[in-house]
Amino acid sequence: MWIIVDKRIPAGAKEKLSRYGSLMEFESSGIVYDAISGHPDIFMCHTDTGLILAPDTPKVYFDFFTKQNIPFKTGKKILGKKYPATSHYNAVVSGKYLIHNLKYTDTAILDVCKQKIHLDTKQAYTRCNLLALDEHNFITSDRNIEKILLKQSLNVLFVCPGEILLPGFANGFFGGCCGVCQKKIYVIGSLTYLNSKNDVIGFIERCGFEVIELYDGKLFDAGGIFIINS
Repeated sequence: MWIIVDKRIPAGAKEKLSRYGSLMEFESSGIVYDAISGHPDIFMCHTDTGLILAPDTPKVYFDFFTKQNIPFKTGKKILGKKYPATSHYNAVVSGKYLIHNLKYTDTAILDVCKQKIHLDTKQAYTRCNLLALDEHNFITSDRNIEKILLKQSLNVLFVCPGEILLPGFANGFFGGCCGVCQKKIYVIGSLTYLNSKNDVIGFIERCGFEVIELYDGKLFDAGGIFIINS
């Protein structure tokens, strides 16, 4: 199992994550603004048929995925220095849904998601703000996304992002702290540092998931944890 994370996550989180799989530590320079330059969810979209990579992702990662036989396709839109040009690959894809601001979604993502239900959001940093536990259960830090999911009669919990760390910004977002694999939710940080910790833990447990907290500290938005079974 390969685990793709921002190279800058806390050392304790790296150490614990490495117990569950092999780490691929992601970084870039000069492509997007520094705060998100190592965020996997900016450079790639995790779909059920493989990764969709921004064409200006550093070549070393194309070579890595090829060598490891990790399936991927190359997107069409290059990334830019500022939002929304940084958001083309920041979509959430599940077995049933494509959730994103569809005005900005790369065409390669749209192509592989033709048969899915498309949910159009105002927030183009959708993966940052939304964690899909499965087809029915979601956690978000965005009220518009919450509203859209509730209209689909989905089970959704809103988590205020004010206590989440993202160096360079006032706060990060819940989805950017997490990854999901085989009924486990990996969290960069500890939920005990959230005022809403009881609501979050209760929601996750009712959905049948286990929380793996990766270090003892505030939640750290690192552009998500992408887990690839290979």
